[in-house]
Amino acid sequence: MLTTIARLFGKSPFHPLQSHMKKVSSCMKKLTEIFNNLKNKSPEELEKLVKELCKLEHEADLTKNDIRNHLPKSLFLPIDRGQFLDILSIQDNIADKAEDIGELLLFYPTKELGDLCDHLDSLFKKNMEAFWDARNIIKELHELLESTFGGLEAEKVKTIVEQTSRLEYEADKMKHALLKDFFKSAESVKTPVFYLYTRLVEEINAISHISEQLANRIRMILELK
Repeated sequence: MLTTIARLFGKSPFHPLQSHMKKVSSCMKKLTEIFNNLKNKSPEELEKLVKELCKLEHEADLTKNDIRNHLPKSLFLPIDRGQFLDILSIQDNIADKAEDIGELLLFYPTKELGDLCDHLDSLFKKNMEAFWDARNIIKELHELLESTFGGLEAEKVKTIVEQTSRLEYEADKMKHALLKDFFKSAESVKTPVFYLYTRLVEEINAISHISEQLANRIRMILELK
């Protein structure tokens, strides 16, 4: 792995970040597969998918650790070393959150959630919009470097950052609406269902929060250039 990471740094200081983001994206794609038709998934199928998700998250962790361990001290970075490691850490937080959500789904039979699964899926899709925008910003890093963090490329990235923030706001509004509606009939809901649903709503919505945080880190770098 050392040779691979060294080769990536040789191409561009941002290639390792992009390589790690591919691992994170694999986690999010697997989580999307989990949420697809969630209420009709058997416990066995769900457990299998969550195990696959955990394996992907572990691969993202290994990639993160390799990048940290092999970051050349003499490497000239177009951004501060601390900023580089901060971006890497935020990306990894998204993979961690995916695993947290997957494991939560194994706490109690999802069929007990019934139609609440549809509400969770809607919230998940909105949060995923924010994630894919943040992912696209990371994909643009090499082009930003070539444009010396200015010009049309920088404006393009700033537009995506603003869009990510808007999606995070929309996800927050959706979360509050779902919880407000849920609490109207919460007294008739089983305690495990109450716990699971409210936890899942919060954990799912964290995806857009972390995605916005990642986008804003890039925006901050642009503002400092």
